[in-house]
Amino acid sequence: MKIFGKIYDDKKVKKIVYAAGAAVLIGWFVFRFVMVIIENHRFVFNPVRDANKNGTFVETVVAKRQNGIIRIPLAVKNNRAFVSANRLGKLKTGQKIGNGKITSVSKTIDFEYGMYVVKTSGVTDGVNWVEIPENCFFVPVYAVRGASVMVLQSGVAVPQAVVISTQDADNVCISSGLNDGDVIILSKVDSETKVKSR
Repeated sequence: MKIFGKIYDDKKVKKIVYAAGAAVLIGWFVFRFVMVIIENHRFVFNPVRDANKNGTFVETVVAKRQNGIIRIPLAVKNNRAFVSANRLGKLKTGQKIGNGKITSVSKTIDFEYGMYVVKTSGVTDGVNWVEIPENCFFVPVYAVRGASVMVLQSGVAVPQAVVISTQDADNVCISSGLNDGDVIILSKVDSETKVKSR
């Protein structure tokens, strides 16, 4: 074989080409093997792996029984409103509603309307808000699932059954099932999920 004007033995050239090719392939495999080892030992943040190991970050609030106001809507016309039996127990004479107050709450049903009559004073026609004072655990509506809330116990989300006395558009008033100091999870998580508070 003639290369660059010189004559070489074909067998020697083939051996050199094969040896060079083999050296390149072996070098490439060694390089990739070393790089894989380096990548496996290098720390790369993986949020799923971190959540499984250390727990998912969740928003929490510490439970505390306190006095507050629940606001429920009541449609008033000519200083009269009609309510069902399940709402009747929440309404009392003297409660604030809109710009006025409740003057009387009927204890007997009005057979013409099939509901109880609530009389008001100084209230404009339309939907007004009755302010109901409560002493309970106020929890955001979105944190309550049915009749339970998730609480943080030993780094794990655990469902806790609660009794809801009333609620409005923003808050649920929990009368029992919680204790002062319980950590309520506001974020949506599944039961037995490993979590940590922000």
